[in-house]
Amino acid sequence: MLTTRRDFLKTSGSALAGVALAAPLATPRPGYAAEDNTIRIALVGCGGRGTGAAANALATKGPTKLVALADIFPERVESTYKILKDKCSAQVDVPPERRFVGFDAFKKAIDVLGKGDLVLLATPAGFRPAHVEYAVQKGVNVFMEKSFAVDAPGVRRVLRAGEQAAQKNLKIASGLMWRHDPPREEVVRRLHDGAIGDIILLRTYRMHGPVGFHPRQPGESELAHQIRNYSCFNWLNASFFVDWLIHNIDVCCWAKNAWPVSVQGQGARVARTDPDQMLDQYSVEYTFPDGTKLFAQGRHVAGCWDIFSDFAQGAKGSAVLMENLGAAKSRIYKGHSQTPENLIWRYQGAAVDPYQIEHDLLFAAIRNDQPYNETERAAKACLVSIMGRMAAESGLVINYDEALASNLELAPGLDKIVSLDDPAPLMPDSSGKYPVPVPGRTKVL
Repeated sequence: MLTTRRDFLKTSGSALAGVALAAPLATPRPGYAAEDNTIRIALVGCGGRGTGAAANALATKGPTKLVALADIFPERVESTYKILKDKCSAQVDVPPERRFVGFDAFKKAIDVLGKGDLVLLATPAGFRPAHVEYAVQKGVNVFMEKSFAVDAPGVRRVLRAGEQAAQKNLKIASGLMWRHDPPREEVVRRLHDGAIGDIILLRTYRMHGPVGFHPRQPGESELAHQIRNYSCFNWLNASFFVDWLIHNIDVCCWAKNAWPVSVQGQGARVARTDPDQMLDQYSVEYTFPDGTKLFAQGRHVAGCWDIFSDFAQGAKGSAVLMENLGAAKSRIYKGHSQTPENLIWRYQGAAVDPYQIEHDLLFAAIRNDQPYNETERAAKACLVSIMGRMAAESGLVINYDEALASNLELAPGLDKIVSLDDPAPLMPDSSGKYPVPVPGRTKVL
């Protein structure tokens, strides 16, 4: 039976998304990495994504060992340790002195590692650029979960780190696992071979119930409160549109074999009443270099039509890139009416777990010392997603080049935060409300 990362977490207890932030350099542990073929792993960000990524890493072929954990919240470090120790006991060697907590936690965890080892970066996206930079500086291979940045300055930092990693022969994998999913790989290959003719339109949708919000705990600081609710604040998670649709947008651009040159769109906050800054619906239109379009819609509102799918329309046919999150069920049809009698191909291979495949490929590259660097593609997918958010929030047409060149930071000075008692990059007004984007007024470039 196929076991996914979601299944693992569901059967292993609850692990909320955590974060480890930037701070002073910790003293390295020289000579810790033994001269054998064991790949030692550190996990930075002990939430659901991080715990699942660690489980996948430990399930790859060849000896592996988890040797360090890091997060801003101690209870999350302990929760992840217990889950992984229960499931992978022989491969988990993380004594208390290597369970790091606080704003210097990510550096301490990375400093445990040696040449050929791997750090899993699974904090909210706002912290990813600093973490990738430090890992590459220390000569450590990287798995970085999506999303990879929240603004253009962060994207540029990730791109530079990827270039430095290539110069050092380090391996970097991204969390865009659908690029390694056989059904999607096969349907995209067929589209590139002309199965539906020239692609003239792509559509992607992620629409479902509301994103969760946790009320402030007694005595909790503003910064800690926002980090616990990272999905609800753009400086942490880039927005619902970016973090939750980046997979779909990436797959559509892969199918088109191009990145958009511009985007326009709209967004609104209509049904959401939680005290955060999230828009609850987006409708965005991207334009590719040849003038064709990608339409992307996102909504997290209860009581509405739900869909989580990707489609391609071609000059002589159409395709389902993904039917739903649980199973891609990729298919190709003659014409644009996707009825059974028009079906000409569907994926019939065995079900596999793309979360596991992405780690299998990364670890094979590390063990065989093969080139492996997904940074540029991941960063471009992130920037294109950020462009969609920019367009929806501002009401402007946003061009790719001007978006990449933007110097607007959502959390300036983030790398200098040293305590949960420090002011958050985004503060509420006197009534406890956070600023919400207003088209025509909000600055995005």
